[in-house]
Amino acid sequence: MLVIRYEVRGQTLVGVRTDDGLVRRASASTLAELLAGDFRGAVEEAAAGPAETAEVRLLAPVDGRTEVWAAGVTYERSSEARQEESEVADVYARVYAADRPELFLKSVAWRVSGPGEPIGIRTDSAVDVPEPELAVVAAADGTIVGYTVCDDVSSRSIEGENPLYLPQAKIYAGACALGPGIRPAWEVPDPYELAIAASVRRGDDEVWSAETSTAMLHRRLDDLVGYLYRQYDLPEGAVLSTGTGIVPELDFTLTAGDSVAVTIDGIGTLTNPVVDASSLLRGRS
Repeated sequence: MLVIRYEVRGQTLVGVRTDDGLVRRASASTLAELLAGDFRGAVEEAAAGPAETAEVRLLAPVDGRTEVWAAGVTYERSSEARQEESEVADVYARVYAADRPELFLKSVAWRVSGPGEPIGIRTDSAVDVPEPELAVVAAADGTIVGYTVCDDVSSRSIEGENPLYLPQAKIYAGACALGPGIRPAWEVPDPYELAIAASVRRGDDEVWSAETSTAMLHRRLDDLVGYLYRQYDLPEGAVLSTGTGIVPELDFTLTAGDSVAVTIDGIGTLTNPVVDASSLLRGRS
């Protein structure tokens, strides 16, 4: 089953989509409430409840004060790509081999795009790419309770110019997508054996695709979460994207009108259209 956040009849709710395809409502009003309490108990209770009778629309599986973080340079391919693009390549080689991982804030909950919602590319960037990643979902106490799909959309050209520009390369309107839901950790036998596939369509054509596996991950998931929770309080849990093993060549960039699909075995497929990030700015004309 998937733990989901969804909209039905104008209401935003949380619940589960069971293996029979039916959506069942949870007693909690937010996913953050689940992550702050007995996540497994609440999920199993919801799975035994009555099914929704109306059509639902899936939303990003994050809300409240739950933060979205990301880890960088956790696959050899990512280390190679960062060194290819960077004017300070040694920084990435060193962090790949270091005990302490690279962690950075990716998004607050309300900024995250859900299934079918647009992701953005920066107008001041020459090279923008999807970064397909497994994301772990951690409860308030740091326990890993589930997994979801993340597209950590990034500007390669901005980060490559200077590593200190990382926040601008990684954090902007439409730069983070999650979904379609959260697969409970107890339903994933081995998170280090999950196939990840990504593709970009431009009109009727597939212009880029690639595959990898979490077997290639250089870090332990519990270690990444452990570093995030060191000296840091996350009372409504966190989503931690664990880095990408898929990076396009430097001559590829996303363009407005593209569609990106990321699939992780056992979790699902996240699909998002690509738009100019400036069109996603809220409260701006």
